[in-house]
Amino acid sequence: MEVPPTEAAPAQAEAALRHDDDAPLVSRAQSGDLEAFEALVMRHGRRVYRVLLSITGNSADAEDGAQNTFLKAFQHLGDFEGAAKFSSWLTRIAANEGLEILRRRKSRRSESLDEWLADHEETFEPRNHRPWQKNPEQLVAETQVRELVEKEIMRLPAKYRAAVMLRDLEHLSTEEAATALGLNEATLKTRLLRGRLMLREALAPHFGKRRAQEAGDV
Repeated sequence: MEVPPTEAAPAQAEAALRHDDDAPLVSRAQSGDLEAFEALVMRHGRRVYRVLLSITGNSADAEDGAQNTFLKAFQHLGDFEGAAKFSSWLTRIAANEGLEILRRRKSRRSESLDEWLADHEETFEPRNHRPWQKNPEQLVAETQVRELVEKEIMRLPAKYRAAVMLRDLEHLSTEEAATALGLNEATLKTRLLRGRLMLREALAPHFGKRRAQEAGDV
């Protein structure tokens, strides 16, 4: 696995670390403090797992991948210079691990690495054009529908699932999500748009029923 490169400019690295909430723990972990690294694992474990789940679509693979991600992060912690936030660096390692899992799956029909890396983005035309009061990316903030939304997100093709999950569930910026997935921002935005359209299409019947039930309760 190729660990994300770090810039060598000390001034830039120090400036980045000063604005990184993880900087104190990272510094201690780089000095051999295992408890500090364990604290980083606790702080970022959920995101690492969900990055891997978004790419692999498999909870067992995501769990194994998360363990490997933190092992590789620990092994290469001395290479981290702080030119990017630690969370971004770690997320990129997790994404690389997820893509490596897809490489090992390449003989299978579903979710192949070729599909993930394809430059061509297929056209998606929604069949359901009924307006929603809220967009899918807004609905994820509502706890009562989050489980349903996440279930439908997991049914999206891997490259769209990852974009939607990182941006709308994990709230990474466009730049952070694109960097984590090894994409340029334009491609990330295209995949995010396709994924949101697919998600809207999948959820429309559910929320149509919900609105009807709410109207009947009035």
